[in-house]
Amino acid sequence: MQGTAVALAQPEALRNSHRNAGIPLRPDAFESIQVNLSAVERRAATLPTRRTVKKEYQAAWLVKALTCIDLTTLAGDDTPGRVQRLCAKAKRPLSDALLKGLGLEDAPPTVGAVCVYPTMVPAAVKALKGSGIPVASVATGFPTGLTPLPQRLEEIKYAVGEGAGEIDIVINRALVFDQEWQALYDEVAAMREACGEAHLKAILATGDLKTLRNVYKASMVSMQAGVDFIKTSTGKEDVNATLPVSLVMLRALRDYGEETGYRVGFKPAGGLKTAKDAMNWLILMKEELGRPWLEPDLFRIGASSMLADIERQLEHFVTGRYSATYRHPMA
Repeated sequence: MQGTAVALAQPEALRNSHRNAGIPLRPDAFESIQVNLSAVERRAATLPTRRTVKKEYQAAWLVKALTCIDLTTLAGDDTPGRVQRLCAKAKRPLSDALLKGLGLEDAPPTVGAVCVYPTMVPAAVKALKGSGIPVASVATGFPTGLTPLPQRLEEIKYAVGEGAGEIDIVINRALVFDQEWQALYDEVAAMREACGEAHLKAILATGDLKTLRNVYKASMVSMQAGVDFIKTSTGKEDVNATLPVSLVMLRALRDYGEETGYRVGFKPAGGLKTAKDAMNWLILMKEELGRPWLEPDLFRIGASSMLADIERQLEHFVTGRYSATYRHPMA
């Protein structure tokens, strides 16, 4: 790969040619589902060991992972200045020296999106103008999702009105615990409508859902209601993205696609920090869903610190030496 350009799909706004239009609620598609926990854990445990990706192949996979990152800042002390600096990193995540060493000067990769709070959307839109990188905004009372529904819908409309092309909503977990599928479906469908042309990612907060059956059911209801992505976590739960939970969500996604013909994307978020994490989830996507789900229109990684470790690994590939983490700041 050194000195040889690598063809990479550029992360434009979500470009799945046929958005998930949703279907009427069908509880029969998920009510009787059973999940074998031991089998799921065995399958998840073997995924990272079944493939060995080394040298130039590993570098290429890591560049691919970089293009799927939703570079995120969701801190209580966010400022427009911080967001602008993050956007600069999103547009140029790799140094000129690394681009030259990787043969990517003519096609420098960028991240998949920049994800911020609604009030930070204008700053992100301005900073990313002309880059082709979409702005994603969390909404609907993130991270709990417990504000009144009219307020959650207005928050979506505000973010879209300010220029967000993607909306990451969070579902009301109480509706899952009480098995109130019609109520959950209606809420998510209303959020889909409020998004208009913006794409909708549904955060299931899987660490709060307690069982893998709940994870599967919440995934199916959200997809039936018309979401474009299902996402594991807010990053604020005690347990965030894990391979077993992700595997169950991908099986739900595959089942829904076989039934309806719609491709729905997947986004793990929370707790993914290293280049190894990126490799593990790329392998999961490739093994379970195939090559199309390695592109940013169907796969995103919610992370920020992961980018620095990917840079370190790529620098090691190019130079043979590991650099200090402080040499790869986020902004």
